[in-house]
Amino acid sequence: MKRFDDITPPVTLFHDGGCPLCRREVAWLRGHPRRDRIRFVDIRHPDFDAAQWGKRIEDMMGKLHLLDARGHWIVGMDASRALYATLGYRRWLWFSMLPGMRQALDLGYRLFAKLRPWLGRHGSG
Repeated sequence: MKRFDDITPPVTLFHDGGCPLCRREVAWLRGHPRRDRIRFVDIRHPDFDAAQWGKRIEDMMGKLHLLDARGHWIVGMDASRALYATLGYRRWLWFSMLPGMRQALDLGYRLFAKLRPWLGRHGSG
């Protein structure tokens, strides 16, 4: 089982600035009292180059990517869990790790990641 108590802030959150749902989440995070623990990188920005980070843009578009201060990559639902830990949401982290809940959330995240482009286009109106 993955541990999240060793996440070293600040973390770098790679987000899709072209996604309305993602923009809302980033806006909330930017207003968070512990926002200084997160750096934001918009992977849709014209100057962004995934190769500089050792990644492919296609992979980064498909899943949330987080990089901690020690250079550890965390991807997908685990990136969300790492954000919970970074922001001090230990109960959310604990809940998301419960047997059965972890698998359900991981599956839900994978489905959301596949539907996100469609949801962002049609769910923002």
